[in-house]
Amino acid sequence: MNIKNITNRKYLGTFLLLMVGFFAGWIVFHQPTTAKLPKAAAEVKSAVIWTCSMHPQIRKIEPGLCPLCAMDLIPLTQDAAQIDPNTISMSEDAARIAEVQTTIISKHETVKQVRLYGQIEADERLVQTQASHLAGRIEQLQINFTGEEIKKGQPVAQIYSPSLITAQQELFEALKMKDTAIISAAREKFRQWKFTDNQIAEIEKGGQVKTNFDISANVSGIVTVRKVNRGDYVQQGTVLYEIADLSHVWVLFDAYESDLPWIRKGDKISFTLQSLPGHEFSGTVAFIDPVVDAGNRVAKLRIDVTNRENLLKPGMFVTGNLKAHLANTGNSLTIPHSSVLWTGTRSIVYVKVPGTTQPTFLLKEITLGPDLGTSFVVTEGLEDGEEIVTNGTFSIDASAQLLGKPSMMDRRSDSTSKPDAASIKKITATPELQAQISEMYSAYDELKNAFVASDAKKASTAATKLSGILKKKNNKFIGSSEIDVWHNFSSVVELETKNITDNSDIEKQRLSFSPLSNGFYKILKLYGSGQPVYYQYCPMAFDNKGAFWLSETKNIKNPYFGNAMLTCGETKEVIN
Repeated sequence: MNIKNITNRKYLGTFLLLMVGFFAGWIVFHQPTTAKLPKAAAEVKSAVIWTCSMHPQIRKIEPGLCPLCAMDLIPLTQDAAQIDPNTISMSEDAARIAEVQTTIISKHETVKQVRLYGQIEADERLVQTQASHLAGRIEQLQINFTGEEIKKGQPVAQIYSPSLITAQQELFEALKMKDTAIISAAREKFRQWKFTDNQIAEIEKGGQVKTNFDISANVSGIVTVRKVNRGDYVQQGTVLYEIADLSHVWVLFDAYESDLPWIRKGDKISFTLQSLPGHEFSGTVAFIDPVVDAGNRVAKLRIDVTNRENLLKPGMFVTGNLKAHLANTGNSLTIPHSSVLWTGTRSIVYVKVPGTTQPTFLLKEITLGPDLGTSFVVTEGLEDGEEIVTNGTFSIDASAQLLGKPSMMDRRSDSTSKPDAASIKKITATPELQAQISEMYSAYDELKNAFVASDAKKASTAATKLSGILKKKNNKFIGSSEIDVWHNFSSVVELETKNITDNSDIEKQRLSFSPLSNGFYKILKLYGSGQPVYYQYCPMAFDNKGAFWLSETKNIKNPYFGNAMLTCGETKEVIN
């Protein structure tokens, strides 16, 4: 092999090495034009849409103010295409920041922890009175204060009794006469005063008239009430003391109406006292009051407790705990309290959609059963094994509201629906009827303006005027085809104007303004208005349930909030 061939091979190797290097660099650093397309698409997709937190139907491509309520618009995050158009998707980071947690639900035994509060009371069956069996004057008291313990047969007082002195003299005379019948009659008189045979024998043995006699206790127990003082004159049967045997006591608990279905006789209740921390007592329900107290709306529960060590004292407050099983329920589907969004008229939860790459949730309406304290029984709307949101529910619902999807505040089926008069065919009113409607609408307008000004007194005056206009007119010009609509409207006006007049609270008055407005809407749809009338709607009225009103101008002046949110609302229809 000559030197020329070697040199050619050397140059060829170097050339091939350089070509491989250039090719590798091209692969590493070259960015084809097609790689820029996803970035452009991402930029288009990430374009910010601005919306209103109170009116999610508003969509703008730049920031500004809401045209309905003048609030600042906020950016809206668009969700990706999903399985259901009503579902809500969140990124993993967003779900983590919102602290969204889910739980797979299942059926459990319906056990409720019923918390009860009450106090110790003396057993009424063991409370007795110590009375005087003689008429006379109290010379001395052996028991001088309440709370003192006494034993049966113990002297509790001394009494001076003139009738007892006479009875002794009669007994001594009978003994002298040795007449068995007379002696027996004299002794019987003492027995009626609760003297024992031994006491009678001591009197006979003494042979002298005694002026003072002891009154002995009939029962053992604790003196709870002292009703006599030294020197008092008492009659036969006068109560001297009230005595309670505290070896057994009652524990009386207050049970609210909502808890009564869970409680039955024989249920075990454990309870504790603040004065004895660490000690737990228990007993069974022996009695449930058949009547609910009209004042505090509770019924009394009673358990009987043995009080051998005298630890339980009447008047002590106790806290009880009852593990209750609702009858005829068995194992039921239960969900935590935190998972439910409750609007007062409906209950909703968010269910996690399975098989999605991102956390995706769907709203479901459910029917709730009994409240178990920390959870609810679900009777309709969910199935065993579904995964529901138990934490972060409000965050998901807020996203649904901003995206204009069904949410707690937007039921879709009836949140902005108008009264059914929208389908009523318009009828030409007689001049007399049109004049009455115009006069009544003028009074309605005064009422609406009073609510805009939040003036309860003016609202009451306008309501009285409206009612008076309706009463002074007759219905002879009402056609038979629309008589039902007119009568319904008349009854609504009479009822709601009376409610407004009877209430001085502006918020309670506004509750009657909504059905009154719906009634006027029906009448104007039926007969016409004679002038343009704007049928307007506020979605936030009455805790976001929404309400309508009528206005003579298209400018929004909200009668349900007044100056607090004067321009919140929108025109839904113009009645010509």
